[in-house]
Amino acid sequence: MTKPIPSVSVTYAQNGASTTSNEYGMRAMQERAYERRGEQYLLIKSPPASGKSRALMFIALDKLENQGLKQAIVVVPEKSIGSSFNNESLSKYGFWSDWTVVPKWNLCNVPGGDDGKVGSVGKFLQSDDRILICTHATFRFAVDKFGIEVFDDRLIAVDEFHHVSANPDNKLGAHLGQLIARDRVHVVAMTGSYFRGDAEAVLSPEDESKFDTVTYTYYEQLNGYEHLKTLDIGYFFYTGSYADELLSVLNPNEKTILHIPNVNARESTGDKHKEVDHIIDALGEYVETDSTTGFHLVKTAEGRVIKIADLVEDDPSKRERVSTALKEPNQKNNRDHVDLIIALGMAKEGFDWIWCEHALTVGYRASLTEIVQIIGRATRDAVGKTRSRFTNLIAEPDASEGAVTEAINDTLKAIAASLLMEQVLAPRFNFTPKTTTSTEEPGFEYGEDGYDPTKTNVGFNEETGQFQIEIKGLAEPKTKEAERICQEDLNEVITAFVQDKPVIERGLFDEELVPEELTVVRMGKIIKDRYPELEEGDIEAVRQRAVAAMNLTQQAKKAVLEDDDDREPTANTALIDGVRKFAMDVRDLDIDLIDAINPFNEAYSILSKSMDEERLKQVQAVITSKRTQISPEDAVTWAKRASRFKKENGRSPSMTATDPYEKLMAEGATAFMRFRKEGRYE
Repeated sequence: MTKPIPSVSVTYAQNGASTTSNEYGMRAMQERAYERRGEQYLLIKSPPASGKSRALMFIALDKLENQGLKQAIVVVPEKSIGSSFNNESLSKYGFWSDWTVVPKWNLCNVPGGDDGKVGSVGKFLQSDDRILICTHATFRFAVDKFGIEVFDDRLIAVDEFHHVSANPDNKLGAHLGQLIARDRVHVVAMTGSYFRGDAEAVLSPEDESKFDTVTYTYYEQLNGYEHLKTLDIGYFFYTGSYADELLSVLNPNEKTILHIPNVNARESTGDKHKEVDHIIDALGEYVETDSTTGFHLVKTAEGRVIKIADLVEDDPSKRERVSTALKEPNQKNNRDHVDLIIALGMAKEGFDWIWCEHALTVGYRASLTEIVQIIGRATRDAVGKTRSRFTNLIAEPDASEGAVTEAINDTLKAIAASLLMEQVLAPRFNFTPKTTTSTEEPGFEYGEDGYDPTKTNVGFNEETGQFQIEIKGLAEPKTKEAERICQEDLNEVITAFVQDKPVIERGLFDEELVPEELTVVRMGKIIKDRYPELEEGDIEAVRQRAVAAMNLTQQAKKAVLEDDDDREPTANTALIDGVRKFAMDVRDLDIDLIDAINPFNEAYSILSKSMDEERLKQVQAVITSKRTQISPEDAVTWAKRASRFKKENGRSPSMTATDPYEKLMAEGATAFMRFRKEGRYE
């Protein structure tokens, strides 16, 4: 096993702001959401454990009491999450009303299948009661049966909104589109991971533009904790059987959720029960199974008896006993209740165990959303818990194997997840063009020397967790939709970029890469495909900001590491200094300079320390052999860049230039002329 090297390691200020309540009992995120309670369509983007369920209770009660809505229907992806919306005595903390659900209308707690529950939705709509809780599936069937008109003048609150998709095959997404088109309901949508694993849009751009967005970042959430200070995220490689290497990364003294691989995954042995047995054997000597909780008691080599909850067990009665013991309300604040949870499909979304210090996942998961949900299990704040981590354990790709493509894909996906989490965990970037009239922004701190009007400046607001960064040559968005994307969607754009296979393959392994092939051409194409209604100028404004956000995060990490190459990468508190150091080193931040940086350089640096050198060379050879020629579509982009180059320099770019970017522009422009001559453009 290679020495574990976190690809992301972030440290926070522990200022307690996100866990402090106001006079109504609202935490910071809830207060921010409640201020927007009058909006008809509200989207709350906030991390796990930030209190979205209670935020909805406050908003829903106001809509029922003061905004004339008849009823509130809360829609959750699975029955277990329905418990998040059980009765809550909000008045006890200062609010003017309590959240009360008549037991028969919490359909997540009612026995029976969806058929009977759909009938219950119909009865609820005819009743004078005000709040119903049901699953996404029950709601879909109810809309199919009763139509959308019966939901007029009601609040539809959709929890874990990333399950919805604008894809026509996604029925919940289609129903939501119909409800928004009719425009007679209020919608509150909540999610802790807005991007989808397949980079598919959650809403159509037209529908999304109707939503007012409340964003509470991971930075604000973790920076405002009292106890948790540091979060490490890493992908580590192994050879052979993962069960044999597990104890290299699994510390029995840490509270851990271990997700073993799906039986169809490359990392699986095909027998999940034998894997669990093997893990237990590796941890120590089996003592007994507790008759009350169903937890296995295992004595470690140190002589300590640890409690292991096995959620992989197929016997429904045994698994239910363990699951019930894990949810026991009286044990929520008992750190010693359980030590290790072994799961496969469970203990992810909505699973609340505040003591979890290590989320250890074997094999790549199907989507980035799932990874973020798993990481969220370890980011709860708890007394005495100062550090937590997520580890993705992945089998090293062996280029001599027949399954090399699948193995390389898993590696690339793990790196993509790491890069994305680095963006998600960082403070928020606000970019502004540097002009002769630029001035300092109130509330931002500009470093020891303060604001300098003669150069580009980097300001940081500790309270809001936001950067204000000046960049020369930065294009401004012209439409409201482009402004919204620049404000709210940069991480979604970066998600699509890092999940684009040719992008990450070439960014990591093509030694002849000209960075602009990715930052200019490929990023521009991804934005155009994702937002087809945007004009070219707006596409460029979004593209520049997405590239700047990603490259500044990577360069800041590099700046922090330069003095000590063996130190673990850090971000956030160090990221602030790193961004400033990079800005000072280059004198002025210029968009052409930022475009000329390969966003994957630092990821490759981490990868080269984590993977066997010979294996890395084999992977590089496989990917380099797949390099493609300039496409007709890319040639158009290069021709436009060449035209701009000619205006700025008084000459066309040269095929023999020493600058690889200029040479590529010339090649692209030549290819464009050839394609046009061939009639490839209409």
